Amino acid sequence: MPALVHFFVVLITGLASVLPISIPPSWSGRERATAQLITADGLRAHTRFLADDLLEGRAPASRGGQLAVAYIHASLERLGLKPGAPDGTFLQTFPIIGLDSKVSTAPALLGPKGPLSPGLIPGDNFIITAGSQAPSASVKEAEVVFVGYGITAPEQAWDDYAGLDVHGKIVLVMNNDPEQDPSLFGGKTRLYYGRWTYKYEEAARHGAAGAIIIHTTPSAGYPWQVVQTSWSGEDFELPTEGEPRVALKMWMTDELAKRAVGLAGQDLDALRAKAMVRGFRAIPLGLKLTVGIQTRVRRLNTANVLAVLPGTDPKLRDEMVVFSAHHDHLGIKLAKGGDSIYNGALDNASGVAAILTAAEALVRATPGPRRSVLFAAVGGEESGLLGSEYLARHPPVSTGRLAANINIDCINIFGRTRDVEAIGLAKSNLDELVTAAVHSQNRVVVPDQFPDRGSFYRSDQLNFARIGVPAVYLKGGLDFVGRAPGWGREHVDEYIRTRYHQPSDELGADWDFDGAVDDVRLLTIIALRIADQPSLPAWRKGDEFEAARLRAPR
Repeated sequence: MPALVHFFVVLITGLASVLPISIPPSWSGRERATAQLITADGLRAHTRFLADDLLEGRAPASRGGQLAVAYIHASLERLGLKPGAPDGTFLQTFPIIGLDSKVSTAPALLGPKGPLSPGLIPGDNFIITAGSQAPSASVKEAEVVFVGYGITAPEQAWDDYAGLDVHGKIVLVMNNDPEQDPSLFGGKTRLYYGRWTYKYEEAARHGAAGAIIIHTTPSAGYPWQVVQTSWSGEDFELPTEGEPRVALKMWMTDELAKRAVGLAGQDLDALRAKAMVRGFRAIPLGLKLTVGIQTRVRRLNTANVLAVLPGTDPKLRDEMVVFSAHHDHLGIKLAKGGDSIYNGALDNASGVAAILTAAEALVRATPGPRRSVLFAAVGGEESGLLGSEYLARHPPVSTGRLAANINIDCINIFGRTRDVEAIGLAKSNLDELVTAAVHSQNRVVVPDQFPDRGSFYRSDQLNFARIGVPAVYLKGGLDFVGRAPGWGREHVDEYIRTRYHQPSDELGADWDFDGAVDDVRLLTIIALRIADQPSLPAWRKGDEFEAARLRAPR
């Protein structure tokens, strides 16, 4: 080997050996330098502050929520980023309605042979809250109708409300969507039809006074305690704009639902089996529900924090890649065991930490990204994706100029993985760009490993998709380096059982940020590549969000 060639081989090999293992040598020098700035220390530090008890769980419009907004604002402004809100500031303030409901008339369920006993116990086996922004709501001996999945989907030739008048009635509805037939509703993959939000929306469109969702852990993707904590205390909504609303939103446990249906002389499992088949017709149960609530209604303000890194290309800089994460959590609630602060360390202080760290890295990229990058820490996600919905309605540029959304909702705290979950894989042509970046890390792309949980429809990327913006939503995967098969799934399931939407979601000494560093570096380079590519990303032909993209104004 000639001496000069040998010198360069040794030099390049030496440089590769000192690079952190999570930065692929195949990345360009610019990409490696950018990725190098994303560290575990940075992720941990931001998470530590945002998840501190001082912020009291970051509920929307609370003191702790305002502290989170101020911290994120200051962190982004310090980087020299430009204000991103349409009014020329860093804060896109928007109104929310706080609803805190208390039972005023004890719930009673009356069947053909008498009342249900033991009955409906609010906060225990039965959850009830306001469905409308009114100070009171009640029903007296309202008829209860079992409507199966409660889905109206003409494209699937499916209508659980066919020939049914539910005005003034209560619909009893199953969670999830039909999954036994791969040709219907995506099979095991949950669509928006399976989300609890859809159940209430569709019931309202048909004029129901209220809807009761039957909870099971498989159909919800989380245990009953998550419903109890998430639906207790004050909830928040965007101000109503005249859309139909149910007066009462309710949940009940599977055990209670079986007893209630049994009171009507029916078997719930038999009803569910019937409801899984196209052509099912709703079944009046002969049950009558009486219940009333009083609701404290108040108008508040919270904010999305928006900051822009201007693009360097004169032709592309008017387009934006949106890097998003939600800054809110559940605040302070009464809880068993003494700890009442829902810190939301993983969900989603960690995601905000990720976009703040990515922002610092991208600001220093040389040259900078060709398209502009909008960093959006949005509010009200836990109350129904409120901040991203408001941002999607009031974007800083026309929707046709929003190139893509990269959303982060929880980072990987369990260690490095050989795989990366792409939530929404096969929906857009971003798959090719994402796959190439993942492969360069010597990792593999896998589809959603929990498709029955409907993750694509449960976080802020949904609202961007609805206005036509292709989305990247990645998870760290389940194949952990140095761990036995199945270890990753066990730990994710354990988090859902014991920490998701619980006071125990706190930053711990056992958090392993190595996998998070890999993932945030990956997402940052993906953002850079999307910002640099000459053409706008697009949905796959026939995708549910393609039409919105095609009609999006430029």
